[in-house]
Amino acid sequence: MNREQLITELTFKAVRSSGAGGQNVNKVSSKVVLTFDIPKSQGLSEEEKKLLVTNLNSRLTSENVLILNCDEDRSQLKNKEIVTKRFFELLKKGLSTPKERKATKIPKAAIRKRIKDKKNLGEIKKSRRKPDLD
Repeated sequence: MNREQLITELTFKAVRSSGAGGQNVNKVSSKVVLTFDIPKSQGLSEEEKKLLVTNLNSRLTSENVLILNCDEDRSQLKNKEIVTKRFFELLKKGLSTPKERKATKIPKAAIRKRIKDKKNLGEIKKSRRKPDLD
C-alpha cells in the first residue's frame, strides 16, 4: 500500500452541509465527500484490492467505489483532514486479516470434575426419594 499514491487518487468534493446551522449552512460548502475507486487504484496491489472488496463490501457501491462523508466541523479543510484520516483507518481495517482460531481440547481434569459433580448431584437427588420397603 503506497500512502502517497493513494492520496493522489482520492477525489474530494465540497458540498453544502445539511441540518441546523442557520445562514452559514446555506452559504458555505463545508461538507466534504471523499470518493476512492478501488479497481482503478495503482497504489494497491491486486491482492489488496480483492481483500478490500470482500472486507468492505457493505460500504462500496456496485462499481466498487468507496464514498465517505464528513460534515462534523464548520471548516472545509478540517473536514477534509477528518475524512482522509477516516479513509486510512478504514483501509487499515479492511486490509487486516483476522487471526485464525486454534481449536482447543477440553482438559481431562475439567471432564472428570463435571462427571464427579453430576454423580454428586444424582446422589443428592437419590437421597431425597422415599425409601423402598420391599
